[in-house]
Amino acid sequence: MDSKNALGEFLRARRERVRPEDVGLSGGGLRRVPGLRREEVALLAGISSDYYLRLEQGRDRNPSAQVLEALARVLRLDTSATAHLLSLAQPERPAVSRRRVRRPEAVPTSVRELLDTWSGHPAYVQNRFTDCLAANALCRALSPNYTPGVNLLRAVFLDPAERELRRDWEELTAEGVATLRGHIGPDVDEPRLVELVGELSVRSDRFRLLWSRHEVRPMLGRTSLLTHPLVGDFELRSNKFEIPGTNALSMVVFHAEPGSRSAELLGLLGSLTASGPTPWREDSRAASDETPPEGNLRAANGEPSRRDDRRDTSSETPPE
Repeated sequence: MDSKNALGEFLRARRERVRPEDVGLSGGGLRRVPGLRREEVALLAGISSDYYLRLEQGRDRNPSAQVLEALARVLRLDTSATAHLLSLAQPERPAVSRRRVRRPEAVPTSVRELLDTWSGHPAYVQNRFTDCLAANALCRALSPNYTPGVNLLRAVFLDPAERELRRDWEELTAEGVATLRGHIGPDVDEPRLVELVGELSVRSDRFRLLWSRHEVRPMLGRTSLLTHPLVGDFELRSNKFEIPGTNALSMVVFHAEPGSRSAELLGLLGSLTASGPTPWREDSRAASDETPPEGNLRAANGEPSRRDDRRDTSSETPPE
């Protein structure tokens, strides 16, 4: 991750994903790289090849909005990706402004109280790096990874129990990485991000592939397909809400379709939770209780993230 040339990296990655036939060009002939050639992008965008080369190489980092919008059209970027492209070309901020002191991320007391009143709706709070900061009992019953101090993106990629839980694991991981990019924007040199991306890039082939695609998505709700060890297969819808007055914290709330089988199973899980600590797979309980090896990610409050690192799944790349 080259923070000094984020714009060039983005342009190159997205250029390589556009087929010549997608933009009305012939795809014949020998092509050394996938996607469009630099000169093809320049021609379609109405700029010189030399100027486009300077953009990719980071020798010109302040193109006009008109040039960027033309490139966005050629690269077939959607609204979110176009906004991301524009943000990458903002004038470089002074170095002192980038060396921000990491402030504690406090979840407002009223939000914590609200989480606890939702006995029928799993809910949690996360920061923009997907560190879990607060969660109610029913959310922890869904997965012990919904525990303050756990990085949820890291858990989804590296915890085998999470992959067993989520029938839509491939879709979820793709969305998670693209949403992370959308949250971070041009702040690719943020120490917390560098730490998280560095570890996941080393330990997960799947993450490394997704990160290299430079996809960007806004924070949206989704439907999760779950296979829970206690209640079986069910579906939960989720919505995300930004918490005003905080450092980009968001609250995620799950719910099942009223009257559905999923609603019944969620209610059953809730009754199990109300009767005491929810039993879980032995390896997941151990994962939440063990102290990780030195060097693991730390949560936003500076405490170690309690995850089970006994099994490395980095070589288990799922099919695309």
